[in-house]
Amino acid sequence: MKLGLPEGPDSIGGIIKICILAVGGQGGGVLSGWVTDVAQRSGWHVQSTSVAGVAQRTGATIYYVEMMPRDPARPNDFPVLSLSPSPGDVDILIAAELAEAGRAVLRGFVTPERTALIVSNHRMLAVSEKIVPGDGRADSETVIRRAGEAARRIVHFDMETLARQAGSVISASLFGALAGSGELPFPREAFEATVSSGGKGARASLAAFALAYDRAAGVPAAATTDVVEEAKGEHGTVIPPRFAQAWQALLRRTAALPQPVRDMADPGLRKVVDFLDLAYGEEYLSQVERIAATDTEAEGFAFSREAAKYIANAMVYDDIIRVADLKTRSARGDRVRREVHLGDSQTLATTEYFHPRMEELCGVLPAGLGAAIEARPKLMKTLNRFVDRGRRIRTDTIHGFGMLWVIGGLRRFRRRLLRHKVEAAHMREWLALAETERAGNYALGVEVLKCRRLIKGYSDTHVRGHSKFDRVLACLSLLKGRTDAADWLRRLREAALADADGVMLDGAIKTVRSFAEAPAANVS
Repeated sequence: MKLGLPEGPDSIGGIIKICILAVGGQGGGVLSGWVTDVAQRSGWHVQSTSVAGVAQRTGATIYYVEMMPRDPARPNDFPVLSLSPSPGDVDILIAAELAEAGRAVLRGFVTPERTALIVSNHRMLAVSEKIVPGDGRADSETVIRRAGEAARRIVHFDMETLARQAGSVISASLFGALAGSGELPFPREAFEATVSSGGKGARASLAAFALAYDRAAGVPAAATTDVVEEAKGEHGTVIPPRFAQAWQALLRRTAALPQPVRDMADPGLRKVVDFLDLAYGEEYLSQVERIAATDTEAEGFAFSREAAKYIANAMVYDDIIRVADLKTRSARGDRVRREVHLGDSQTLATTEYFHPRMEELCGVLPAGLGAAIEARPKLMKTLNRFVDRGRRIRTDTIHGFGMLWVIGGLRRFRRRLLRHKVEAAHMREWLALAETERAGNYALGVEVLKCRRLIKGYSDTHVRGHSKFDRVLACLSLLKGRTDAADWLRRLREAALADADGVMLDGAIKTVRSFAEAPAANVS
């Protein structure tokens, strides 16, 4: 269904009303400018306005465009157009991110009898989603389904990925989706002429436009598949040529694992090698191979599959060295410059924030020295007065970048440091516990492995996660002999992930303790 043209010059139905919602950095202003330009090129009356949101994630900027064809009988007349959208009075709504589409539906901008909704279904997580210790993401499928029910028509796919792989930004693919949807009565050439007039970057923008246009129009586009497949392979582990043979040997060992295990072991191996070296990757594979050899196909190799995932997470822990290494990688600098759209005549000033404690500092000391300091509480307290404070480091300066680069370079000495010794010992204990529980209850052993998910981050975040991990597994003795032990351990883990303060975990543990003395029985 396409919007009809007016029957006469005074017909209000001839006005096409377009609302664009985009947060900072998504090119909403560029997109509204393109929409305005393509209408002007076609000889239409057009007007665009914008209302800025409160902040980047508390409100998107609303760009509003109204357009209508000129009446040949009144070439010098100019219509009075609205400055802002009204609920129930929007013909096309373009959302640069899925959550913004959901908010537009809630605000009444999307109506089933009128509005065509064009939305990129990728996500930019809100702060409320990020602060949840577990998976705090809103259900994207629910948002898409409800948005589809609220709209006359919905066009949605991951336009961010298409734009990124074309070397452009999402405004170009959103413009392509608008053109491909057929909701505006302008030929493709008019849209492309608008993009081409942009000067520098026009070629990449046209590529993103073309991919999105074909996708929205339902045209079989082999190029789209090629671009997506290329994107999947671009994050491969970079191995120096002198280590290529050893790396291929590790990949062959991964390929020999059962399929369910291999799906996790391959990315796990890459993650571990990137963290330290090939020898560390060999240690990882040896653990996974040993566990897989004792697993059973009848259970779908569930235990060894989870082991492949969570052993990699345990081996790749966050410490000061890891943080410094990631912040000084060239790929990160390239990404930041790309996200802020750095111009040729501009320079980028980057300030990194660090807040380590004395415990983190001891963790990057030789094991003997670090342990000796930690064993002296008074010394730790005294030293912590000088260490436990926030620090801002300018990584666009030689001094700031050089300091982090040196710290990141300590990764080669990791095996001798206290934090590595502690993490390795804790991983061995956790694996031994999981394998012991598996012997009596396979499902319970799998749940013990999954509890590793509770430990993440560094500094205070790591301490809180470690505390929850210990509290959850301490309940194993209370669940001993119960046929529903695995289910209850899962509930405890989910409660621990539900909030940062551990309130729900406290309640779940009280529930377990309340029936700990009762005879083992199934609990629904």
